[in-house]
Amino acid sequence: MFEAAELGSTLPKALYRARAPRLRTDLLDAQRRLRDEARFPVIIVFAGVDGAGKSETVHLLNEWMDPRWLVTTAFGEPSDEELERPEFWRYWRALPPRGRVGFYLSSWYSGPLLDRVYRRIKPAEFDDRLNRIAQFEHALAEDGALILKFWMHLSRGAHRKRLKKLENDPLTRWRVNKLQWRHWQMRNKFIVAAERIIERTSTGRAPWTIVEGLDPRYRTMTIVTAIRDAIRDRLSAAPPPREESESSSAGARASGGGVSASTKKRGQRRPAKGRTILEHLDMSQKIGKDAFEKQLEERQGRLNRLHRKSATKGITTILVFEGWDAAGKGGAIRRVTGALDARASRVVPIAAPTDEERAHHYLWRFWRHLPRQGLVTIFDRSWYGRVLVERVEGFATPAEWQRAFREINAFEEQLVDHGIVLVKYWLHVTPEEQLRRFKDRERSSFKSWKLTDEDWRNRGRWNDYAAAVNEMVERTSTYFAPWTIVEANDKYFARIKVLDTVCNRLTKALK
Repeated sequence: MFEAAELGSTLPKALYRARAPRLRTDLLDAQRRLRDEARFPVIIVFAGVDGAGKSETVHLLNEWMDPRWLVTTAFGEPSDEELERPEFWRYWRALPPRGRVGFYLSSWYSGPLLDRVYRRIKPAEFDDRLNRIAQFEHALAEDGALILKFWMHLSRGAHRKRLKKLENDPLTRWRVNKLQWRHWQMRNKFIVAAERIIERTSTGRAPWTIVEGLDPRYRTMTIVTAIRDAIRDRLSAAPPPREESESSSAGARASGGGVSASTKKRGQRRPAKGRTILEHLDMSQKIGKDAFEKQLEERQGRLNRLHRKSATKGITTILVFEGWDAAGKGGAIRRVTGALDARASRVVPIAAPTDEERAHHYLWRFWRHLPRQGLVTIFDRSWYGRVLVERVEGFATPAEWQRAFREINAFEEQLVDHGIVLVKYWLHVTPEEQLRRFKDRERSSFKSWKLTDEDWRNRGRWNDYAAAVNEMVERTSTYFAPWTIVEANDKYFARIKVLDTVCNRLTKALK
């Protein structure tokens, strides 16, 4: 596949000088329109052989474009902070918001490429890592990102000539060291691995373009023209109907309003009576107050010991709490945090996204909150808002919430593969018990603030939410991240089950 790039393509200086000013003007105009419309981000990856002009191209693009709306990132060896989190944490954090352009050097491809060339991983593991990259890019593209990838290539002779030229110039010799020459000697291994990368990850929505990098004028015109045309084409295309899909990801309460008539029926699928997961639960389970207080002390003591032991071993814990309004999530969370060192745990309450968060893929803000090694993070509501409230209330289109099942499973698999203990709870109450708790909140001077008009409105759509919950559990309860359904009609029983579950999961992780 690199044969076409071995021809040494060139562009006469006079022709370059004649075309470059107009091309630069067009590129700036495309960037301005992109910024003004802020419909999608542009992600541009530069990879290829050493000395093929990757850095020079990015430098020139920063000169030709408005740098205030650019994000340029070059990834080196991961820091200690990055190593303590899943590999893609640093890539998600560096993504540009809608309306901006991100340039990436030594991107998510560098690690797998070098590991394969140096035989640190086998072909099967190499393919697995490429598949994860493809999943990552697919999720971004599905969310609207424009992804362009350029592989900068040089023939063997041109590659050697380029390194020599850089080495002989006092201003650039610092860029060439023994490692670059070693990679030149290993060139054939790099080409084999690169061909596999391009074969596995060049897709219709995230294509690779091979660019011959010997002549800087040809290289510049080829890349800049491709970027200009891709942005123009995307801007000219009719935007997909998003309706209110980004207005909330934490519940109808966070949306600040009701739902339009056009979205009332979106996401509805009433459960078949007697056949759902939730309807098979034994909601009569209870624990007496005296037994609860004794068991609570025992469980909290056990959790404290397990957490201190897991922290010394660098085991990270993430707890996800979802459930009906008034199901007791807050009370269960307080019994967990009561057993933990406050310096090593954090509760993240998920509410309506900020403007910054709405400008990114919906998973972006959750990646940002991932804890460092040995710590505990508790999500009070989570990324499951996409397949619950956003689905039912019409804040996400059917295409958006349907693909979210796959994206969420891939996200959680990365967490677990990194060694994180991930525990997911759905706290379930019956409609009758929820009504009783609503009435109790109405009468209580210190609980009435918890009850809102949105709670009553959500209650009116119980069957729609029940259908969404059942499908959520069915499609995202995986072997690596199963759901724990908590029968929460009795708060004492629910709190003990929550503590028992996390203790058991930590015990298993410590074996």
